[in-house]
Amino acid sequence: MAKKIRASHILVKTEQEANSILFDLKRGASFEDAAKKFSLCPSKSKGGDLGWFGRNMMVKEFEDTAFSLPVGELSKPVKTRFGYHIIKVTETQ
Repeated sequence: MAKKIRASHILVKTEQEANSILFDLKRGASFEDAAKKFSLCPSKSKGGDLGWFGRNMMVKEFEDTAFSLPVGELSKPVKTRFGYHIIKVTETQ
């Protein structure tokens, strides 16, 4: 099991918006470009990259999903108190 992961995300206000972006990503749109264009998180300037983090560093719903994803796979929209996230794990340790 990974102790630390590096992940990127796209944060939006509605599940409908998240599903629309996810639809485009699954058809080949660039995750980094979509993050820069649509994400509400300051990480959007880095293409959504959140850097490395371990357990108990993110909100539970986000963390549970991120730590369960294989590298390179996109999550379904994940609801947290911040909005809806599409998560992509880029590396694990």
